[in-house]
Amino acid sequence: MSFLNILLATGASLIFLALVFIPMEKAFPAKPNQKIFRPKWFLDLCYFVGQYLLWSGLVLKVLSYFGVWIDETISFQFREIIAAQPIWLQSLEVLILSDLLIYWGHRFQHQFDFLWRFHKVHHTTETLDWLAAHREHPIDSIYTVGIINLPALLLGFNLETLAVVVAFRGVWAIYIHSNVRLSIGMLKVIIGSPELHHWHHDKERDRGNYANISPLMDVIFGTYTCPPTEPKEYGIEENFPTTYLGQLLQPILPKRIWQFIDNKTTKNKV
Repeated sequence: MSFLNILLATGASLIFLALVFIPMEKAFPAKPNQKIFRPKWFLDLCYFVGQYLLWSGLVLKVLSYFGVWIDETISFQFREIIAAQPIWLQSLEVLILSDLLIYWGHRFQHQFDFLWRFHKVHHTTETLDWLAAHREHPIDSIYTVGIINLPALLLGFNLETLAVVVAFRGVWAIYIHSNVRLSIGMLKVIIGSPELHHWHHDKERDRGNYANISPLMDVIFGTYTCPPTEPKEYGIEENFPTTYLGQLLQPILPKRIWQFIDNKTTKNKV
């Protein structure tokens, strides 16, 4: 696909998502007074453009190489046994395994500092809406997408099928970050919702709600939380760059180098 086509697809995706989610956020707002062009809106737009123009292709490329390696590693006999199962059973296995793996993968992102250094980029957002869902470091994206799709790769699902799954989970991720509050009653224990994920973005680093599609993993492992109100503050407790380039570079630079850059920047501001 040419760069022009990718650029047009990015613009079309932005318009489509805006037309879907902005009216929803206005009709069912979690925070009624939140503006469309809120603080750091342009920063999240940079993440959106970067993700669609650059990083999504990189993530899928890494995933394809990973898929080839798995194809060469997994035995043909194992794949035959899996393929002999009904498709509904295979799909159920992939869904359960995927949710289990991403639950622990996500929980580890909050527990281990090395993973947190990349994942915290996503948590720097202090305003949640459909656009904020795209604030994600590309290395964090590779980690997350790889774990989510590992069961499908192991069971022999082709990359075209995975692309559909990735797209679905992408739209789902946008929805649970959106400034929407739609009550679904007791179903929220089975199906993820913005009210659950908003609490995951509370300033407390280990607030819970690590599951992806279904909160059942949080219920099983004791990390489910859903107070009746919205969190007072989103974000992180740590100091962190506020620019797009700074947020991409800080996690991959040695701490000593970044402290030097940070000190220089601070002196120039004084």
